[in-house]
Amino acid sequence: MKEEIKNILKKKIDIKESIKERIKNIFWIIFVVSIVLTIAMYWHDQFDFYLTGGYDYVGDEFIDEGYLNEEIWCDGNNVAVINIHGEIVTYLSDYYYDEESELMPPDLVSSEEVIFYIDEIEEDDNVKAIILDIDSYGGYPVASEEIMNAIKRAKKPTIAVIREGAASGAYLIASGADRIYASEMSDVGGIGVTMSYLDYSQQNRQEGLIYQQLSSGKFKDTGNPDKELTAEEKELFMRDVNILHEAFVRNIAENRGLNIKTVEELADGSTMLGKAAKENGLIDEIGDFYSAEEWIRKELKIEPVICSY
Repeated sequence: MKEEIKNILKKKIDIKESIKERIKNIFWIIFVVSIVLTIAMYWHDQFDFYLTGGYDYVGDEFIDEGYLNEEIWCDGNNVAVINIHGEIVTYLSDYYYDEESELMPPDLVSSEEVIFYIDEIEEDDNVKAIILDIDSYGGYPVASEEIMNAIKRAKKPTIAVIREGAASGAYLIASGADRIYASEMSDVGGIGVTMSYLDYSQQNRQEGLIYQQLSSGKFKDTGNPDKELTAEEKELFMRDVNILHEAFVRNIAENRGLNIKTVEELADGSTMLGKAAKENGLIDEIGDFYSAEEWIRKELKIEPVICSY
């Protein structure tokens, strides 16, 4: 009897040990699979990152740009919205792609991205119109001109909707659209060019600092804020300011169908509110995003279904 009890107890112990061993094996299998999957995902991301050349900052998130091959967000929608928000630059520096940075990237829009989006939209037969959602007080002249030219090249109708403001380079962009709406309270215009900067040379002298000019040409360090601007240097800057100003005025006059003399009179660098902008021909109508949608319904005979870039 005792022998039978011993055998029964031994079997129970063997069963428990067997179960423990299976659980241990299952745990190690799960652990190893997790490690393999983690490594695989890491190298997939690295390979994808290598293929695409990095990330681009759009809106509030980092997205894989896919370098001109990916279909973006307008799958089946018929109106594309492109945001022109913040300072206008030609490209976004790698500095703004640093996900670990504690600094919030400023509001920037790059001509590189906007042109890419417009080209994608032009290839999408489903999209029938482009709305430019503009809230910007300008930026760099070449970047603004590049976006304006891309808008003018677009074969699909383009509508600019000015939010808080479209000044300087942002208004140059808006002027390239087929139609412009703005609120009565929007800032519009700002037609002008500035290269102004702070001169620290007097402060430096008071603090005992001496600027040592070591350059290969007398104009090489023109505009350095630690030295005084000479009369010749100021003349060089004003030469370029005037050239840029003339190009700005010429583009606005051409885009808006205005007499160049009329634009020259408006081009004092100031902005005006929506009502005055309409009276002076800088916008077409007082309105907003819904006004643009209504225009699309009326002119294109479609019900707008919006997608954002």
